[in-house]
Amino acid sequence: MLIHSPPQTDLGVDAISFEWPMKNYFPLQNSQTKQQLNHANDDEARCDWEFNLSAVISSSAGNSDAIGVVEFDDGGGFLATGGIARKIRIYATETSLKSSACDFYICTSAKLSSLKWRPGSASRVIGSGDYDGVVMEYDLERRVPVFERDEHGGRRVWAIDYSRWGPSLGASGSDDGTMQLWDPRCNRSLTPVRPARSPVCCVEFNPFGGPLVVAGCADRRVYGYDVRRAVEPVFVMDRHEKAVTYTKFMDPRTIVSSSVDGSLMMWDAEDSRVIRTYRGHVNTKRFVGLSVWRNGGLLSCGSENNRVYVYDRRWACPVWVRGLETGPQPCCEPGFVSSVCWRQTGEDRCMLVVGASDGMLQLFEGQTKSGSYYEMR
Repeated sequence: MLIHSPPQTDLGVDAISFEWPMKNYFPLQNSQTKQQLNHANDDEARCDWEFNLSAVISSSAGNSDAIGVVEFDDGGGFLATGGIARKIRIYATETSLKSSACDFYICTSAKLSSLKWRPGSASRVIGSGDYDGVVMEYDLERRVPVFERDEHGGRRVWAIDYSRWGPSLGASGSDDGTMQLWDPRCNRSLTPVRPARSPVCCVEFNPFGGPLVVAGCADRRVYGYDVRRAVEPVFVMDRHEKAVTYTKFMDPRTIVSSSVDGSLMMWDAEDSRVIRTYRGHVNTKRFVGLSVWRNGGLLSCGSENNRVYVYDRRWACPVWVRGLETGPQPCCEPGFVSSVCWRQTGEDRCMLVVGASDGMLQLFEGQTKSGSYYEMR
């Protein structure tokens, strides 16, 4: 059955022109965000949100269709899923998710570990990373592949991402120990980045702007690079005890990382300081997903006990936990939550999509409770 178990060059970077001044790795942060970042709430953890199950979407393929990634487009109008079934399924959020059927799917040549919508494509192009070490892009309107990169020597690609500011760049992290930086507008690649002599499990550009890209590795560390000169990292975050599986920007200067040591960590990227460590979920050997809802201040991840966990950034323990109903599982293979993704649906409303190792999608609608902090702010 599934899925990801984390593993224990012609064009140089200097040739690209960027508009950001050197050493300006982070965009400006407003005073409200900084105050929230530094705020330590000593009250007992509470959940200011109410979550209700709104839909369950089951794949006819059952446990052979374990979901490894779920990803909303920028506008939240479409959801894409991928996994070991070698299919990219596309759902229209307002119609097909409610009818429990995908709009269409595209067959791929290999199992998928990562999906990412390409910025600026009007939700027409989606990129994928697969188990054969290939990065592909698909035109969803024509439903055909339009771009292919095979620069990881056949070693599994764990993650891909795109920059959203400045020059268009893509990044992919692989079992071969490299983070490849490439220009999706042409076939030329940058010099590969080697953070450590271990697999690169996740990559993410700073979605708020600036030249920063981060990579989480099997050597337990998170590395930050200035893409204009990626010869050496501009910072290294080293507190996890096992492989780092995901990294997400919570705000312009705050990064959340996930590890198979069973923890999430929130970091101040300016000084590589741990702000808070989150524990409660079970994660010792699988990729279980990580997603952040920035406006709501919420983190979510899966768990190897087949539950989905939600953390409020203010407290170290989970504020909401929900067990999933499962389909048939192979003998001696317990189910687990393998992917999660947030979508904002209103000022005080959200959707949490949860993918599982049995191929099922479950959708939870969330809204603020009456009198909560988020309702009154």
